[in-house]
Amino acid sequence: MNTPAPGNFGTGDTFPDIALETPEGGTVKVSDFAGRKLVVFFYPKDSTPGCTTENIDFSALKDQFDAAGTALLGVSKDSAKRHQNFIAKHDLKAPLATDAEENGLSDALGIWTEKQNYGRTYMGMVRTTYLIGADGKIARVWDKVKVKDHAQQVLEAAKAL
Repeated sequence: MNTPAPGNFGTGDTFPDIALETPEGGTVKVSDFAGRKLVVFFYPKDSTPGCTTENIDFSALKDQFDAAGTALLGVSKDSAKRHQNFIAKHDLKAPLATDAEENGLSDALGIWTEKQNYGRTYMGMVRTTYLIGADGKIARVWDKVKVKDHAQQVLEAAKAL
């Protein structure tokens, strides 16, 4: 099967199976969740207001995601140590992973991209969420996510899948 070009992953495509580092120093990838639905939410940076809210919202709904047979995984380019501190500070329940490697998962998906803010150009994460079916295929994509009520919307979609 051909892998779509970066940024061209959408509904019906198989999600890339690229390993990410866990805060504990292990690795995790989508195939580890085979046979189970999975929400992978990408966010720009630990301990920033929107990203903190998003992680707290997903963590608050973790039991409901579990009841819907859906695992959660939050991903940013932050280091494993930074993730550990972020988890401890906010008592986060949704597992996190680090995508710090160049040409990693966010690069493959095309969501690590050039951004501009106040005339400054830099590389950054586009806040994006993927709902992956038990078959490993993308069931739904939310791009350029607005944090308010997002976790609840994703939960409803996971329940309906």
